[in-house]
Amino acid sequence: MKQTVAVIGAGSSGLAAARHFLAHGFEVHVFEREDDLGGNWNYGKPCARIYRTTHTISSKPGTEFPDFPMPQEFPDYPHHTLVLAYLRGYAEHFGLIEHIHFSTGVRKVAPVNENDERTRWLLTFERGHSRRFDILVIANGHNWYPKWPEYPGVFSGRKLHSAEYRTPDIFSGRRVLVVGGGNSGCDIAVEASLVAEHVWHSTRRGYWYMPKYLLGHPADQVGDLMLTLRLPLWLRRLAASIMYRLLVGTPEKTGLPRPDHRFFETHPVINSLLPYYVVQGDITPRPDIARFDGNTVYFVNTSSVEVDLIVFATGYLIHIPFIDERHLNWQSGRPRLFLNIFHPAYDSLFVSGLIQPDSGQFGLVHWQMLLAAQFAAAVRDGRQAADLLRRQKAESQLDLGGGICYKDTSRHYLEVEHWRYRQLLQKWIKRFP
Repeated sequence: MKQTVAVIGAGSSGLAAARHFLAHGFEVHVFEREDDLGGNWNYGKPCARIYRTTHTISSKPGTEFPDFPMPQEFPDYPHHTLVLAYLRGYAEHFGLIEHIHFSTGVRKVAPVNENDERTRWLLTFERGHSRRFDILVIANGHNWYPKWPEYPGVFSGRKLHSAEYRTPDIFSGRRVLVVGGGNSGCDIAVEASLVAEHVWHSTRRGYWYMPKYLLGHPADQVGDLMLTLRLPLWLRRLAASIMYRLLVGTPEKTGLPRPDHRFFETHPVINSLLPYYVVQGDITPRPDIARFDGNTVYFVNTSSVEVDLIVFATGYLIHIPFIDERHLNWQSGRPRLFLNIFHPAYDSLFVSGLIQPDSGQFGLVHWQMLLAAQFAAAVRDGRQAADLLRRQKAESQLDLGGGICYKDTSRHYLEVEHWRYRQLLQKWIKRFP
């Protein structure tokens, strides 16, 4: 009989897991809480955290699965509707739909014969029934559980998290404060500035706001060219600094706060419009919040503003509610897994897509799940190829930043430098015949 694999989640990461475990001879069952696939990319579903105007911030070559290219007619940065259509096409092409159990949420996961080297997994579903599986792949995503900051005082206006934001009509005629300097915060601030009375943008630090295009090409493709040429990090930083000054300007000229870090040391913010609207006066930068008092927001530089609505674009927490943290080697706020995939002890537990890359995600998850499926097949078949990875995942962690020291914040718990990370995955894949 074939070994059974339970994949939790039918977003991009769950689909990639199903595709590769099926190809390696496993019986795969994908369990999806929603009534459709796509996860975060299925606009309007309760699980989705995208807004109406969301596009990718990585271009097609850096976003797509390497074994299923995006259509040529897609633009450089596809809209979410195109991404969802692409994921549907991927699922149909690899025959995944028939393996997905829709509207089937998982309430709890627990190991069976936990101390045995062939640990199995008991899934209890929200409808009450249970079922055992030989292998578990967790692909429930990590950009869905809102992270709310805490500040002294009480704000009497309306507050919402970017997870709830969909369309800019809620800003019409209002005085709006957007909190958070990531990609969502910048997008929402720009959208709000088109209809709001005024927009303030509060960030704890300055960031490098890179345009979507450099020298007529998508910015990530220019970055990959420098990596292909094997330019050292210092030279890539110098090139990025020069291009930034030419295309965006210095913080002093744009009115944006000066970054407290070097290029590449925070997750990339890709936004061509934020500096423009700041210079134009439609968005006013502000530092971190000090406290609230009614509709008044006080900032750490002692300035204050009266606002009607605050959007907290403050990111997400890693949240895997259906499994005990000890089964994921949870340490310092996140699971500690080899290559962010492999549990140090369990050979039958994998996590798909638990990364925050400085690029698109789909391609990296492809290599993640190819390696996971290869390893699981080697364990199943009793091949020695599994032994080296088994020892490695039990003993050590690797540098996934390509020599970059990321800012020590929760935003970077899962950050990986995509070029180096892909090389590591492919190196391990070659070790499995």
